[in-house]
Amino acid sequence: MRKTLLASSLAAVMLITGCANMSDTQRRTATGAGVGALGGAAVGAVTGGHAGTGAVIGAGVGALGTYIWSQHMERQKQEMQAATQGTGVVVTQTADNQLKLDIPSDISFATNRSDIQGNFQPILERFAEGLRNNPATEVRIVGHTDSTGTDAINNPLSLDRASSTRNFLTQRGVNGSRIAVEGRGSREPIADNGTSEGRAKNRRVEIFVGQRQG
Repeated sequence: MRKTLLASSLAAVMLITGCANMSDTQRRTATGAGVGALGGAAVGAVTGGHAGTGAVIGAGVGALGTYIWSQHMERQKQEMQAATQGTGVVVTQTADNQLKLDIPSDISFATNRSDIQGNFQPILERFAEGLRNNPATEVRIVGHTDSTGTDAINNPLSLDRASSTRNFLTQRGVNGSRIAVEGRGSREPIADNGTSEGRAKNRRVEIFVGQRQG
């Protein structure tokens, strides 16, 4: 019986994710529900409970998920890609359905400074507009530095850069309660700090936008 229920849950996942007439958002939500159901059924079977009950609970957890990729999110991604074309800013959709802006230091902040440079301002202006048009989203801004200098310098500098970005957005009408800031200092390099090119890549600001399932 347990094997039958597990097989049925797996078949449901395959059927749901294979529906051609679903939107991407619907498919992700359905997949979450199906995977949750399968996981719940497995837990119920392994622990000696009722696999069917576990599947129902798992489906609810899976469908809740973390973030959804709505039409608003897709529109904002396309708008930011257009606004940042040729600037070096990378705009992507993360695996957990967040919009991510990876902003290099050469257009955001001068060395050892946290005040926003002029060529960064138009990008943030457009970004603020997108946030005002989609008030259901939440924002996380993360500042990073290269390994030059000590943590006593880099940690507050990275946080100050994230805070300056938030302040710019709030001054353009974005509710500050939606925006969290973090400073990671030099702890999360994405390139070799042993070269000038690598250090330039590590000096960056990352902005994440997520829309939680209602």
